[in-house]
Amino acid sequence: MAAEHRLFALWLLGLTLLFTTGYLVGMSRQSRRGRDWPLWRLVFWLAGTLVLVAAASPGAMRWAHADLRWHMGQHLLLGMLAPLLLVLSAPVTLMLRSVPVTWARVVVACLQSDLARFLCHPITTLMLNIGGMYLLYGTALYAASLQSPALHHLLHLHFILAGYLFCQAVLGGPDRMAARHGAGLRLGVLLAAIAFHSLLGKLAYGYLWPAGLRQPAEQVRSAAQLMYYGGDLVEMLMLVLLLLGGRLTRRQPLPLVRV
Repeated sequence: MAAEHRLFALWLLGLTLLFTTGYLVGMSRQSRRGRDWPLWRLVFWLAGTLVLVAAASPGAMRWAHADLRWHMGQHLLLGMLAPLLLVLSAPVTLMLRSVPVTWARVVVACLQSDLARFLCHPITTLMLNIGGMYLLYGTALYAASLQSPALHHLLHLHFILAGYLFCQAVLGGPDRMAARHGAGLRLGVLLAAIAFHSLLGKLAYGYLWPAGLRQPAEQVRSAAQLMYYGGDLVEMLMLVLLLLGGRLTRRQPLPLVRV
């Protein structure tokens, strides 16, 4: 499985380098047009991609495959911290400001579609994110993923994308993706995520989840504690951002692009 881990790491590294190049090109175009892009958003982008690459490196993959504690730390980085940092970098806004109008119209049409509105709804993202965790750890799915590299990496991609959609939907910005829902709904969804995440950590600790996994009990309980406390840290940070608002999550104005 080591070869598959290296291949996935190289694929993710190549993808992040490609998108980072696009991000820098977009910043350069904004500068030439006299509309400087905030440097601190670039810092968020670089930090997020660095977390992704580090968490998906061959060494991290190998350790996570052998030790549930490493896996849980990897999950927190891939599915929670990295998506939050990437959301705060507002990549969609930068892209729409930088690409030709024809391309921007296509992107805006996709973001305004019924499918996008459904996938970006806070409740949908809650089910994809937290619901996916219950499915992974409460069933034999995680144990099966250890025997299938394709399934293993597919789950990683799911948590990266689900985490990104969840952070974007709950914070309601800074990108203008689909419809922005009321602060009360977004706060309720975040509080529900905190509660369900904490409950999952307790269930994993008490019932030695993931189901069907044969690892030492103390190792499993340590991983459950990492899920419980590590998840709380990221979610509390999101709660602070949601309650205080401000420049980090304020929705960015888009160019006038009609579809």
